[in-house]
Amino acid sequence: MEQWSWPPRYDETYRPPAGQEHWFPRRETMPAHERDEAILARIREVMSYAWDNSPFYRRKWDEAGIHPSSIASLEDFEKVPVVLKVELRADQAAHEPFGSYLCVDPAEVKHVNGTSGTTGRPTAFGISERDWRSVANAHARVMWAMGIRPEDTVIVGSPLSLYWGSWGAYIGAERLGARVFPFGAGQTGQTARTVQWMRQMGATVFYGTPSYALHLAETARQEGIDPAGLGLRKLFFSGEPGASVPSIRSRIAEAFAADVHDSGSMAEVSPWMHLGSGSTEPGVLCWQDLVYTEVCDPVSMRRVPYGSEGTPVYTTLERTSQPMIRLLSNDLTRWEAPSPDRGRTYPYLPRGIYGRIDDMFIIRGENIYPSAIDDVVMADPGYGGEHRIVISRGTAMDVLAVQVEHHPGLAADACQEWADRLSGRLRHVLGVGANVVPVQHNTLPRTDFKARRVIDDRDLLGEILRTGAGGTA
Repeated sequence: MEQWSWPPRYDETYRPPAGQEHWFPRRETMPAHERDEAILARIREVMSYAWDNSPFYRRKWDEAGIHPSSIASLEDFEKVPVVLKVELRADQAAHEPFGSYLCVDPAEVKHVNGTSGTTGRPTAFGISERDWRSVANAHARVMWAMGIRPEDTVIVGSPLSLYWGSWGAYIGAERLGARVFPFGAGQTGQTARTVQWMRQMGATVFYGTPSYALHLAETARQEGIDPAGLGLRKLFFSGEPGASVPSIRSRIAEAFAADVHDSGSMAEVSPWMHLGSGSTEPGVLCWQDLVYTEVCDPVSMRRVPYGSEGTPVYTTLERTSQPMIRLLSNDLTRWEAPSPDRGRTYPYLPRGIYGRIDDMFIIRGENIYPSAIDDVVMADPGYGGEHRIVISRGTAMDVLAVQVEHHPGLAADACQEWADRLSGRLRHVLGVGANVVPVQHNTLPRTDFKARRVIDDRDLLGEILRTGAGGTA
């Protein structure tokens, strides 16, 4: 396979000729079973490398009675215990700053990214120069599959901070040879300036979160600018579900008159674009030669059959600084078998990553995922741009309320009838009742990063029900 070596080495001068569909034609279109044989050999190399260089992995596998030499098949690999995020945080706390799963001398760490730490101890990602370049080359490949080319101007519209997403998009576009415009996000008034700069610089590709793209389109209209006239031809996303959720995807595509591409898994397993679009259809491919993905039963941690739902478990095949070997994502997806009809012979996630197991909530015995509610309300023609999901308990029963902004053109006396119809559609999809409470356009806060729409607050529910149609948040 093209430039397939351990440790990874890439020809930094290489770029596909104009008109070539694939960055590496052999690697991307070879029979899946032949690629699996190469992946098995690589897994053994990565495990041996971690065994020799990481006390964390050696201790974990010793306790499980696992040695790299015992992995003779991909089925054997399923016996390797999964790694939990909480284990990584605990290991870093005991072995600061990068944990005992760092497999290089700390002096080789040249880039530091990480989590914000808003939900606990922040996790530091120590990235060697070799890994930085491997991620850049991997992301360039996937962006090429999206149809992004050297003549494009790529605007990075997400925070340029510890967040890996921004930097991964930046270095991928740079390696591909495109003009990169790292405008960022997160400051007051910056969205309006983003619109201005996009027009001024002739941006043709946008990267950010789906929530921010919708906010950007709304802001452009408020500035008297049709977002479809900004000149974007492609938008690609990570950070949250949405780009493969039909209603969200179509709203973005229609607003900008551009192609929409999904991507992204976990920052810990960058190159996170290893789940990335390979065409203009919804869903993502599992680029297995970058990060080996298993969709697993969340109890047994064994692979589920194609066509089934499970949680992804990831193994990096090119990272040497902090390799992730069977890292549990706790995300939710469904996968399908590789098919040459998709242009690349990788497994396929038709709805991308559409939720997290720990984001799921149970209402009267039914499992509810926020993305299912998002899909229903955002597909409605009366939707006004934002919504909020509120879970509480009234008396002895759980109560689900969805506060939904209505379109500014909806007459006040028609609001409740509209809400009742929307409640009926939610009941049909979810299997439980949901009280839709209409509110005026621009009532709920917008975001320039990841949307947080679920609130479990009993007092807030009472406030929403008291204010009723047209009320304030």
